[in-house]
Amino acid sequence: MAHRVTGVLIFFFLFVHVLDTALVRVSPEAYDKVVATYKTPIVALLEYGLVAAILFHALNGLRVIAVDFWIKGARYQKQMLWAVVAVWVVLMLGAIYPVLGHAARELFGS
Repeated sequence: MAHRVTGVLIFFFLFVHVLDTALVRVSPEAYDKVVATYKTPIVALLEYGLVAAILFHALNGLRVIAVDFWIKGARYQKQMLWAVVAVWVVLMLGAIYPVLGHAARELFGS
């Protein structure tokens, strides 16, 4: 279920991204306003959520491939899921500063 939800969230992000990028051709001033909102701390949290969704979807996709194409995949799918979650947590901890560092400096100063 989480794989499907993250897939839908990523699709929604890509749809919005195409729309806001296309805005530059319609109204550069409106595009600049939209891009300015992307520099807020709230959007930084949303970006962190996007990173979380993409990482989980990618890692779980590799697990699904292993389950489908590895002879013993179905037998070890639960262990592989926990491995995916563990790797995802480690990568998300590593992504805190690069993704949220700017937002923390905005809120709390340098």
